Amino acid sequence: MTTISKLLRESADVALPVLHGITDEQLATATPCAEFQVGDLVNHLFQVVVNFQGLARREAADFSGTPDVLGTDWRARFVDETRELIAAWSDDAALEGISPGMGLPQPTVGRMALLDLTLHPWDLAVATGQRYTPSHAAVEELLLMVEQMGPMAREWKVFGEPVPTAPDADPFTRLLGATGRDPGWRPAP
Repeated sequence: MTTISKLLRESADVALPVLHGITDEQLATATPCAEFQVGDLVNHLFQVVVNFQGLARREAADFSGTPDVLGTDWRARFVDETRELIAAWSDDAALEGISPGMGLPQPTVGRMALLDLTLHPWDLAVATGQRYTPSHAAVEELLLMVEQMGPMAREWKVFGEPVPTAPDADPFTRLLGATGRDPGWRPAP
């Protein structure tokens, strides 16, 4: 087991209850990610979890279109695919070298999966009125990466412009702000 896989497991442990807590009636609800409703974000997160399994094995990833998994038993499938993601990144070889598909160091690619599995459950939780407390260790691991990759991520439109946070804000609030999320976002009444 690698550090990335341990952190993915910790993040999955707090993400899965959020996904299980989403009702079908909430799938059309707005999220902090302006381009995504809850259902769209579930589909995107599913796509990330599946594609990053292959990236751990240095296989090609296909982010060209987001599959619609909502007509299936997506909650159970998400559990299974998340287990596969953790298993794929548990192999020490997953962290060696440069990703042929992304041109980034494999540990960075693993952290990108961790970032989505840490941030998007928050997006889904606040959109659906659920509580969410991320893995502290995952947040600490991700803060430095986000600081380093922020300009490139904003250029690629992966992150929005940073949202200012208080100097004494907790690490997760700082992570949210650094990725362009408003930590105080709430759905419209």
